[in-house]
Amino acid sequence: MREGGETTPDLPDDPAVLRAMLLAALAERDNLAAERDSIVAERDALAERNERLHHLLRKLQRMQFGPRSERLPEEQLQFAFEEVEASLASNEAEAEKRLPDLRQKNTARRRAGRGRLPAHLPRIEQVLLPESTACPCCRGRMVEIGADTAERLDVHPAQFRVLVTRRPKFACRACQGVVVQAPAPARLIEGGMPTEATVAQVLVARYADHMPLYRQAQSLARQGIEIGREVLAGWLGAAAFAVRPVVARMREILLASGRLFADETGMPVLEPGRGKTKKGYAWAIARDDRPWGGADPPAVVFHYAPGRGAEHARDLLAGYTGLLQCDGYAAYKGLAAKDGGTGVTLVYCWTHVRREFFDLAKSNTAPIAEKALQRIAALYAVEDTIRGKPPDIRRATRQARSRPLVAGLFAWLEQQLVRLPGRSPTAEAIRYALNHRDGLEQFLEEGRAEIDSNTVERAIRPVVLSRKNALFASGDDGGRRWADFASLVETCKLNGINPQVYFTDLLTRLVNGWPQSRIDELMPWHWATAKAG
Repeated sequence: MREGGETTPDLPDDPAVLRAMLLAALAERDNLAAERDSIVAERDALAERNERLHHLLRKLQRMQFGPRSERLPEEQLQFAFEEVEASLASNEAEAEKRLPDLRQKNTARRRAGRGRLPAHLPRIEQVLLPESTACPCCRGRMVEIGADTAERLDVHPAQFRVLVTRRPKFACRACQGVVVQAPAPARLIEGGMPTEATVAQVLVARYADHMPLYRQAQSLARQGIEIGREVLAGWLGAAAFAVRPVVARMREILLASGRLFADETGMPVLEPGRGKTKKGYAWAIARDDRPWGGADPPAVVFHYAPGRGAEHARDLLAGYTGLLQCDGYAAYKGLAAKDGGTGVTLVYCWTHVRREFFDLAKSNTAPIAEKALQRIAALYAVEDTIRGKPPDIRRATRQARSRPLVAGLFAWLEQQLVRLPGRSPTAEAIRYALNHRDGLEQFLEEGRAEIDSNTVERAIRPVVLSRKNALFASGDDGGRRWADFASLVETCKLNGINPQVYFTDLLTRLVNGWPQSRIDELMPWHWATAKAG
């Protein structure tokens, strides 16, 4: 006992035990310091990213009112604003996950500035009751003494409404200060007004229907709902952060497949700090085993990269060793297995060969191209007879019927090449086929392979439509956000699933703490078609 009545904790007399306790305390201190340093480093990195984005946003605002020669078209400018704002919101969501104080601060800020929802919208009230309304002290009956009420903007397809969540409070008449109340439901946007269904609606309209956010804001305004483009962008940023683990896991699942398709296409992105566009690339890997009766569900994963170099193909397909169906682009050739080594088996696309000759045949002045198309058409006629058949039947049919056709075609092409001027377009088309002969013949050896890579070309086609309606993303981070959302949207389409239903359920599960150990259950193909209808 110290003077003044203070007590000290009982400490052992054994020096070895005291030394062990001291070492444990020092280790705990060091761990806490390391954790603090890590959080500070992450905070500083996010602050730096946000500063760059704010700089870009200020630059865009100057361009809005600057000299006419420096202004962007209005639609491009609006889209640039929403992409930058979504990136800022995604960074905020990432920071809030690690910094509780920041999350609490931002929640209060959103709650204070979110405004009121229009009175004319119907109210659908949810009452959340505690698990028990019996007093936890005396087990007596409790009475309601009030309730916390929160309004969020919800959407039923083609009808907006206000979801009113009412949480009654119960108090015990016999026990002073005892109050029970159901906990508030988790939200994707803490302190914000949208339900997860509303965020899903905005997301699907933007990334499945290719409707920029400023147009969505205009559509909402026609219904008397004043929500700015920047607010919608914030919702998308938070959703993008939430779905990242799901897309990452889907890529892992695809890379474990025996056969994949790959392709890439350009997509313009805004270059931070310059207010101009640069060319980024949307890379895609896809799986669809239905043509040979495979059991794995179809899927596509997009990957944004700032370039088209071989390093991006390596990043996308790191560790993959199965069949890769693609065009003859050199970036894929570096992935091929070397003698005795590991790597992919390249299966080249006959559609690309046919396309070379088709463009020449349209002019009606290239008879060699027309005959080449007829010979290629004979190969596709064989494919029509084996679509949906097991791999062994497909291979046997190709060996018996397609192999002689392929051998005859290449022999004929070699004969035609020596008769043509070396730089003529027809000669170039022939050389493309001859230079890729090994990969073009590979489909004859493998019943799981397709004759072309049209599967991934169909999956990547929406990028072209999005390019027309929303001309660029906000730099590399906007490209990555597009890739994540497009992966889930297009995989829903491949599996006949309504993206609106899927994203509503997905976001709801994620904000309620879905366990990482069960993440495979969040893949789009786990949603039955009946549920999506």
